Amino acid sequence: MQDNTNPVDLFIIGGGINGCGIARDAAGRGMSVTLAEMGDLASATSSASTKLFHGGLRYLEYLELRLVREALVERETLLRAMPHISWPMRFVLPYHARQRFDTDTPVSRILGLLMPWTRGRRPAWMIRFGLWLYDHLGGRKILPGTRTVDLHGDPVGEPLKPEFRAAYEYSDCWVDDARLVVLNARDAADRGAEVMTRTKVVEVRAQDGLWQVMLEGPEGRFTRRARKLVNAAGPWAMQVIHDVAGVETPESIRLVRGSHIVVPRLFDHDKCYFFQGDDGRIAFAIPYEQDFTLIGTTDADHAGPDTTPVCSEAEAEYLREFMATYLNRPIAAEDIVWTYSGVRALYEDGASSASAATRDYVLRLNDSAGAPMLNVFGGKITTYRRLAEAAMAKLGAPGGNWTAGVPLPGGEFPVDGVQAQIDKLLERCDFLDAPWAGRLIRTYGTQAAKMLGDAVTVEEMGTDFGAGLTAREVDWLIDREFASTPDDVLWRRSKLGLRLDPDQVAALGAYMAEAAAARAASVTARSSSVSARQG
Repeated sequence: MQDNTNPVDLFIIGGGINGCGIARDAAGRGMSVTLAEMGDLASATSSASTKLFHGGLRYLEYLELRLVREALVERETLLRAMPHISWPMRFVLPYHARQRFDTDTPVSRILGLLMPWTRGRRPAWMIRFGLWLYDHLGGRKILPGTRTVDLHGDPVGEPLKPEFRAAYEYSDCWVDDARLVVLNARDAADRGAEVMTRTKVVEVRAQDGLWQVMLEGPEGRFTRRARKLVNAAGPWAMQVIHDVAGVETPESIRLVRGSHIVVPRLFDHDKCYFFQGDDGRIAFAIPYEQDFTLIGTTDADHAGPDTTPVCSEAEAEYLREFMATYLNRPIAAEDIVWTYSGVRALYEDGASSASAATRDYVLRLNDSAGAPMLNVFGGKITTYRRLAEAAMAKLGAPGGNWTAGVPLPGGEFPVDGVQAQIDKLLERCDFLDAPWAGRLIRTYGTQAAKMLGDAVTVEEMGTDFGAGLTAREVDWLIDREFASTPDDVLWRRSKLGLRLDPDQVAALGAYMAEAAAARAASVTARSSSVSARQG
């Protein structure tokens, strides 16, 4: 915990992946850091992604080679740092010679000029060359390369319409996006950072070379001081600049909504599909939480940061129709068990469409108010760590880059060591079954054993709220992972909201409310005791 009487080196606004990644990097360099998030960690954009560490195959068509290369290099760096919440995945890209696409990317325009007979197509050689480039641009070492698949002789072809005879299979990675954010925040706090959730920055003003930061949290208004300020507010970045800080900048952002649907599992294998739409867009169908398939995403301009993003009926229908182009069995509206939508704050580069807007990040240092303020625009989850390093360089932070070789909490084991961790946990706690142990390792990694503590029977885990979620685990999430509401637990620290019924959710809410009241009473008692001693 920071000494609140002295200014911190760095104050960060925003508890998404960029803010928490910067907090971890800075704290690890010995800087004093405070981070404030007005909601829960990862409560906006950073829990609403397509949940992939990927280079961005389609960005090759926009000639964003630096962004793709950086993301490809990062895939394996991140895999090594978090093998419990991220893992390799194979992606199947079906191809049919008669496919046509309405696209206006730089590559398609060049192809149309040089080879006008290909207009509206992505020829097989073009896709194969793109995948060759994808395999080699980032120095791939762990992940296997591309192969060609006979869909009529491979299980991955069974869910697809028979006209699709061939496909390309390549590598990218899955990641639990919300847990990635929380673990960065946890590691930052373990290194001395102060992390405050449900605490809104209402005003910042520069005075005598320092930032005076006014905040409003559960216990009212208070102030912090900081030498440097980072605006990592994502969709709210422009509000922070203009309304909270009262400064001007020539930059702006474009808000783009991406929606997803979740349906019962559509196929038996563990590979993902990369589908190309006739509108030039792409969509994924991804194995999700063992029993489901995640489908997304859309790209649509979004009105404003305070407009709650939801997956509209039109977006859900678009995704269902997109899938119907490829899948044997159509997806009905009643098959959808959950939808989610997030707003990406992309750097405004004047692109003609939401799909074409750059996913690259832009960092701008502004000291016009009399103290340094770093504004973070854009970015993608795969490059969050590199963004944090670039932010440290912009801010003149001490020390060298260090995060590439240091695992996140719970990730201290090899990329291929998940089953060994599960077996070890089952041997230690024989009241667990394999699915339960697997979920705990995929959530907490090596820290699962610490969370279980000295429990040797299921009864010692406390109240069972359903799907293996017990009071002991909830207490861990409250005490160690900044959780304070059922949604924090069920939709960000986990996805157990897909499995609990309303009565179970209500029981969890009552338990967490009782725990919060007990903690508040304890804090009040300690404050009274301190006041009495000082008196």
